[in-house]
Amino acid sequence: MKNIERLIEIRSDEIGPTVLILAGVHGDEYEPMIAAAQLKAFIGNKLKKGIVRIMPIVNRSAFEIGARCGEDGLDLARSCPGDANGSITMQYAAKAAGEIEKSDYLIDLHTGGQLFDLYPLAGYMLHEDKAVLAKQRKMARAFGLPLIWGTDPLPEGRTLSVARDHQIPAIYVEFGGPGPVRPKVIDAYIQGCLNILRDLDMLDFIPKSRKRPKYVVEDPTPGGGYLQGKMAAPYDAVFKPTVHVGEQIKAGDRWGIIYDVDMLNPKDILADMDGIVLFIRSIPIVKKGESLGGILKIKS
Repeated sequence: MKNIERLIEIRSDEIGPTVLILAGVHGDEYEPMIAAAQLKAFIGNKLKKGIVRIMPIVNRSAFEIGARCGEDGLDLARSCPGDANGSITMQYAAKAAGEIEKSDYLIDLHTGGQLFDLYPLAGYMLHEDKAVLAKQRKMARAFGLPLIWGTDPLPEGRTLSVARDHQIPAIYVEFGGPGPVRPKVIDAYIQGCLNILRDLDMLDFIPKSRKRPKYVVEDPTPGGGYLQGKMAAPYDAVFKPTVHVGEQIKAGDRWGIIYDVDMLNPKDILADMDGIVLFIRSIPIVKKGESLGGILKIKS
């Protein structure tokens, strides 16, 4: 494997949990990479027990070409547990899966990349083991983002599915996406990781106070957490959104406008349900069937 990814390890003298923090699973998600790389300085010598292991760029192949997927065209977040003898993405997925299996907790840091702008959330798979699920809920709450989102436990190929299969509590986080780099995302991710380490009694200092979540949603609907499957474009077009991430919306409200390839027939795209704007497509050019964004139904 070329360009072996860097693994940062912070180890205390006292036995405790091993927490794995991943970033750069997708090569165009930059704030998580920066936050992960900076975490060691924030933790310093304050880790009182356990081990923190950090991979700032899991998929260096994707990073080097500035894309979601690696040079083989595969999405690492659909390729786990990978194959050490496979193509480059499969090799990186195997490396990440191996590190997950050696851990007690997993935090996977993401953004929407260049494609989507996302409302800040901490998510997890709904787990059949009540003890694992309770730990995931606690981790998500501790991270301190406005939305907590539990989704169906069935998807395969994810870092979280590796954790699920090994009974390892795991969360992923999403916030923002398209450039330029947003300092508030970096700050939120550093603070969130410190919050979880503090909740696990691994740090001997108290991080800044965290905010209570604004929304808590758990939905076991199969495929409910698959962003790319939401609000599909009806044809090849240029997309202009008319909504903003986080705003309340009702079914039938205007979501945006698409212009066909001849720019002759602008068409309104309407919201397909009530809820909050969870994410919006940021790249204007869109192919038929690609997502224009998505709404999260909020229970009253």
